[in-house]
Amino acid sequence: MGSVLRNNKRGFQALFVPLFLAFFFVQNFALVSSLNYTKYRQVSSLRLERIQKHLQKINKPPVMTIESPDGDIIDCVHKRRQPALDHPLLKNHKIQRVPSQMPKMKKALKEDEASSERNNERVIIEGAWQMWHRNGTRCPRGTVPIRRSTEHDVLRAKSLFDFGKKQHRRIPLHRRADAPDVVSGNGHEHAIAYTGSSQEVYGARATINVWDPSIQVVNEFSLSQIWVLSGSFDGSDLNSIEAGWQVSPELYGDSRPRLFTYWTSDSYQATGCYNLLCAGFIQTNSRIAIGAAISPISTYAGNQFDITILIWKDPKLGNWWMGFGENLLVGYWPAELFTHLADHATMVEWGGEVVNSRANGEHTSTQMGSGHFAEDGFGKASYFRNLEIVDSDNSLSSVRDISILAENTNCYNIKNSYNNEWGTHFYYGGPGRNPQCP
Repeated sequence: MGSVLRNNKRGFQALFVPLFLAFFFVQNFALVSSLNYTKYRQVSSLRLERIQKHLQKINKPPVMTIESPDGDIIDCVHKRRQPALDHPLLKNHKIQRVPSQMPKMKKALKEDEASSERNNERVIIEGAWQMWHRNGTRCPRGTVPIRRSTEHDVLRAKSLFDFGKKQHRRIPLHRRADAPDVVSGNGHEHAIAYTGSSQEVYGARATINVWDPSIQVVNEFSLSQIWVLSGSFDGSDLNSIEAGWQVSPELYGDSRPRLFTYWTSDSYQATGCYNLLCAGFIQTNSRIAIGAAISPISTYAGNQFDITILIWKDPKLGNWWMGFGENLLVGYWPAELFTHLADHATMVEWGGEVVNSRANGEHTSTQMGSGHFAEDGFGKASYFRNLEIVDSDNSLSSVRDISILAENTNCYNIKNSYNNEWGTHFYYGGPGRNPQCP
């Protein structure tokens, strides 16, 4: 079980001698974890100094610290000292405690409208939680839980600049004007559903079951998320707000599925980051740690654990809020961060994404979702259910008109459907490399 450390003193970290640190890292890279997610390589003392300086910037002094059973350190940081408020556009920002109003439901489902999904013998346990909760300790009121970043986390990235960032996506010239933000030429592969690009959208919601797909190479990842998008897909001004779960050994140092967020206002070039690894997203919840492991998770032909994620624009102040589960508010992306999304979104995507680095010249065996194809269905394939969007009236309604896309259906695929209980939903995923996906 985890333990709690009150009034944790971390000043000694700044006293490490850089040359000693360099020796320490070179000698111990291979021992970071049994999965060997940190490479054994020489690290200069100058680089370590820069990393330490960056970590001091994003790891704010905690009021209390919680040790998670999975090895994570969760710092309870006063909400007014969180990293978001270091952003130059947010220097005078007043934290919005709650949104002006929640999205309204347009139509409730009738109980007597039984569906084929409901008639299946199945067990869905909603509300997959987080591993750091297991010892029963919570952050005190007025603070927010932040997963502490370490030197090893940064050293797994290609560079300090790349730490916590997605790779810039190159958009191929042959891409349709109304196609979603996917790129098949740079190693990213998808199985997604998406809305048309001609409508004004003010938010989206879906429920996603959580798995632990295997990752072949440390710099690959597998994620399942919602994208809320606006701007030019073939330019440098794409705005994106993203949230879901992901397995990323490079980012987290393990293979556990974790709740994550992402944002960018310049097509993944310089702005934005994952979670709270840069200034931007303002957290308001003291119970959810972004970047922390989700537990429990779904099992093949067994219990299915899912999470519900809602992203929507506050109709009065314009901030983009994130909800988790049925009624938990996690925090928001301030309107000041965006250009196009300061107004509204033009497209929503739901689905999975993996990185295929083609190690040894073969397609990766990194799995998407559960690692099983869509046709395997409930309890075996991963799913998104109850796809909804928020309209200009701040109302949630089921999405009926969606398109689906998968670049290579022999590796990962997607199949969508509709019924009264799950609304618009789809199964998706796959194993990656197999006889039909060499």
